Amino acid sequence: MKLWEGRFENPTAANADGFNDSLPFDKKLWKEDIAASVAHATMLGKQKIITETETEKITDGLRAVYTDIESGKLEIAGAEDIHSFVENELVKRIGDAGKKLHTARSRNDQVATDFRLYTRTAFEKTAHSLARLITSLCGLAEKGLDFIMPGYTHLRKAQPMCAGHFWNAYSEMFLRDLDRIHGSAERANVMPLGSGALAGTSYPIDRSMTARLLGFEKPCENSLDGVSDRDFVCEYLFDGSLIMMHLSRLCEDMILYSTEEFGFIEIPDEYSTGSSIMPQKKNPDVCELTRGKTGRVYGHLTAMLTLLKALPLAYDKDLQEDKEAFFDAETQVLNCVNIMAEMLEHVAFKPERAAVAAESEFCCATDVADYLAKKGVPFRDAHAVTGKIVRDCIAKGATLQSMTYEEYKSYDAHFDKDIVQTVKAKNCADARTSFGGASAASVKNNLQSIKQRLEKYTG
Repeated sequence: MKLWEGRFENPTAANADGFNDSLPFDKKLWKEDIAASVAHATMLGKQKIITETETEKITDGLRAVYTDIESGKLEIAGAEDIHSFVENELVKRIGDAGKKLHTARSRNDQVATDFRLYTRTAFEKTAHSLARLITSLCGLAEKGLDFIMPGYTHLRKAQPMCAGHFWNAYSEMFLRDLDRIHGSAERANVMPLGSGALAGTSYPIDRSMTARLLGFEKPCENSLDGVSDRDFVCEYLFDGSLIMMHLSRLCEDMILYSTEEFGFIEIPDEYSTGSSIMPQKKNPDVCELTRGKTGRVYGHLTAMLTLLKALPLAYDKDLQEDKEAFFDAETQVLNCVNIMAEMLEHVAFKPERAAVAAESEFCCATDVADYLAKKGVPFRDAHAVTGKIVRDCIAKGATLQSMTYEEYKSYDAHFDKDIVQTVKAKNCADARTSFGGASAASVKNNLQSIKQRLEKYTG
């Protein structure tokens, strides 16, 4: 039975029924729908809008429906949406008292409330997964404190750095994601129930009581906005898109750094695949698939923003399209964050290969220029001298580390014997002690800060 069919003389066409029905995907909201219905019925009883006996019958009946769905005894089927299913099942079990459950509410505020309850849980799950991912990155940063690797700009070797600096950079990204998730969750924690279809209700309801029962911070203050607002969906999709973008960047780096050409890390066998034709292959499929799924989540955000961009107030059937996008994005984000956190716990760093790379391609050239500048040579002049040294080394097949003190001295009288130690990659990295810099000491401080900020969310 449809909740609204009394006004209609003819039944809905079979094809229109299938086109309209949302049960195949919104059945995911069954827990939230029952929880919100129990709270609503409790409030109705407290306000004497329905009797105590009716309240008890309704709430007991709803809890029985919950138990039967949870155990698998009751299959969710045979209704146009989860809200109709729950109410129809309740009426089937307790009779006319069940028909009073919908007093002082509409499916518009009902679905908005159910969806916010579900989204609140999605924010919590995502925050928990992000915390685990950051913890995994911190473990790699801790191990990287004793090693160096080259940093890159324009995908060209730039300067040596403590290897932990690389992993900390991604922790910073995911900490920002964690901040955003918590901020979005706070804004989402407002209850639409009691807004009715769009204009509130003439019944003496207590919306603050219902909000408390459901754990909402407060009820929404405008009924039109309450039933039509989907900012919380957009925020999750935006937050999820940024999470996926950060994951995709991390995956791209891991794909590159695990190649034979780089060889800085090794992705474990358990998170790799082979080739059906090339026996030697070990492919980073987890990273590649995560990178690919990023566009999928972006698509859901774009679809949701497009869906909302021209909707008149208040509720429109278009909003039924919000859930599939959200549910899939949530699945992709959680799956990708969780598998990455798990995989990172088993990634191996190859310090010898990274250390050799950190001294090649003149990564320490900036330190030569800085050396002269610290001796009083204007930096632009020091830069020019160093550029000439690099150019001559390339021509002769030499490196900054193979040059002697006398050779350096021939370019500028300010060079002293300590220049041959200055250009060692480890010393270059350790010299970057500025706040937020790439020395082991600075990286250690950054790591401690990351852990402290993470504790704000993990306790």
